[in-house]
Amino acid sequence: MDATTVREQIRQFIVRDLMRDPSYQLTDQEGIITGGLIDSFALAELAVYVEKEFGVYIPDPDLTVAKMDTLDQMIARVMRDQAT
Repeated sequence: MDATTVREQIRQFIVRDLMRDPSYQLTDQEGIITGGLIDSFALAELAVYVEKEFGVYIPDPDLTVAKMDTLDQMIARVMRDQAT
Protein backbone atom coordinates (compact mmCIF):
# COMPACT_ATOMS: atom_id res chain seq x y z
CA MET A 1 0.00 0.00 0.00
CA ASP A 2 1.39 3.41 -0.90
CA ALA A 3 2.02 6.25 1.54
CA THR A 4 -0.72 8.46 0.09
CA THR A 5 -3.38 5.81 0.67
CA VAL A 6 -2.12 5.07 4.19
CA ARG A 7 -2.03 8.82 4.99
CA GLU A 8 -5.62 9.39 3.89
CA GLN A 9 -6.97 6.31 5.70
CA ILE A 10 -5.26 7.29 8.95
CA ARG A 11 -6.30 10.94 8.55
CA GLN A 12 -9.93 9.86 8.09
CA PHE A 13 -9.79 7.50 11.07
CA ILE A 14 -8.42 10.27 13.31
CA VAL A 15 -10.98 12.93 12.37
CA ARG A 16 -13.97 10.56 12.07
CA ASP A 17 -13.43 8.07 14.89
CA LEU A 18 -11.07 9.71 17.36
CA MET A 19 -11.93 13.41 17.08
CA ARG A 20 -15.52 12.78 15.94
CA ASP A 21 -15.32 15.80 13.65
CA PRO A 22 -15.14 14.51 10.05
CA SER A 23 -15.12 18.03 8.63
CA TYR A 24 -11.89 18.94 10.46
CA GLN A 25 -9.03 19.62 8.03
CA LEU A 26 -6.14 17.81 9.73
CA THR A 27 -2.77 18.83 8.28
CA ASP A 28 0.28 16.59 7.95
CA GLN A 29 2.43 18.55 10.43
CA GLU A 30 -0.27 19.43 12.98
CA GLY A 31 0.36 18.37 16.57
CA ILE A 32 -2.45 15.90 17.07
CA ILE A 33 -1.73 15.22 20.74
CA THR A 34 0.12 18.41 21.66
CA GLY A 35 -2.65 20.36 19.95
CA GLY A 36 -5.25 18.65 22.14
CA LEU A 37 -7.05 16.96 19.25
CA ILE A 38 -6.74 13.49 20.80
CA ASP A 39 -5.46 12.12 24.11
CA SER A 40 -3.17 9.22 24.95
CA PHE A 41 -6.10 6.80 25.14
CA ALA A 42 -7.03 7.70 21.57
CA LEU A 43 -3.41 7.10 20.56
CA ALA A 44 -3.77 3.53 21.82
CA GLU A 45 -6.94 3.17 19.71
CA LEU A 46 -4.99 4.43 16.72
CA ALA A 47 -2.33 1.75 17.29
CA VAL A 48 -5.03 -0.95 17.29
CA TYR A 49 -6.47 0.45 14.06
CA VAL A 50 -3.03 0.54 12.39
CA GLU A 51 -2.36 -3.07 13.37
CA LYS A 52 -5.74 -4.29 12.07
CA GLU A 53 -5.77 -2.17 8.92
CA PHE A 54 -2.12 -2.31 7.84
CA GLY A 55 -0.65 -5.25 9.75
CA VAL A 56 1.85 -3.01 11.55
CA TYR A 57 2.33 -3.51 15.27
CA ILE A 58 3.42 -0.39 17.17
CA PRO A 59 4.85 -1.31 20.58
CA ASP A 60 3.94 0.77 23.64
CA PRO A 61 7.38 2.48 23.89
CA ASP A 62 6.72 3.96 20.42
CA LEU A 63 3.27 5.29 21.35
CA THR A 64 4.57 8.62 22.60
CA VAL A 65 3.96 12.25 21.79
CA ALA A 66 7.57 12.55 20.63
CA LYS A 67 7.16 9.75 18.10
CA MET A 68 3.49 9.93 17.07
CA ASP A 69 2.31 13.54 17.35
CA THR A 70 1.89 14.35 13.65
CA LEU A 71 0.36 12.56 10.72
CA ASP A 72 3.77 12.63 9.01
CA GLN A 73 5.36 10.80 11.98
CA MET A 74 2.59 8.21 12.00
CA ILE A 75 2.85 7.57 8.26
CA ALA A 76 6.64 7.25 8.41
CA ARG A 77 6.29 4.67 11.19
CA VAL A 78 3.67 2.61 9.34
CA MET A 79 5.53 2.72 6.02
CA ARG A 80 8.84 1.75 7.65
CA ASP A 81 7.32 -1.40 9.13
CA GLN A 82 5.27 -2.24 6.04
CA ALA A 83 8.48 -2.30 4.01
CA THR A 84 10.00 -5.05 6.17
